[in-house]
Amino acid sequence: MRIGSPDHEWREDCAPRRVLEIFSSKWTSMILHVLDTRHKGCARTGVLQRSLPGISKKMLTQTLRDMEADGLVTRRVYGTVPPAVDYTLTLLGKRFVEPIELLYGWGRANADALDDLAARRTKDA
Repeated sequence: MRIGSPDHEWREDCAPRRVLEIFSSKWTSMILHVLDTRHKGCARTGVLQRSLPGISKKMLTQTLRDMEADGLVTRRVYGTVPPAVDYTLTLLGKRFVEPIELLYGWGRANADALDDLAARRTKDA
């Protein structure tokens, strides 16, 4: 029989809350996923934007800045005109790809449940 986790495991600075904080923006996990699976860990800004339908340039830029500040990606600026910029997964960023892939795999395997959830939300709205 499984007993609930102790209260101290859910304090404000606990690991699960910190993980959720990193992924509070849907774009963070999607950028990590796309960088890893489609671009071998490194891509220019425009390539990333084309790889993520629905993301605005402003949201992409802000999310990449946040990810850089968190140490998930590094930013490299080339001295060309106009300047070219690319983003590369750091070792820390690569560590976050594995749980994202597990979650995305679960989503693909359970698309019917996600469809049911979306239908319920639409019905109740």
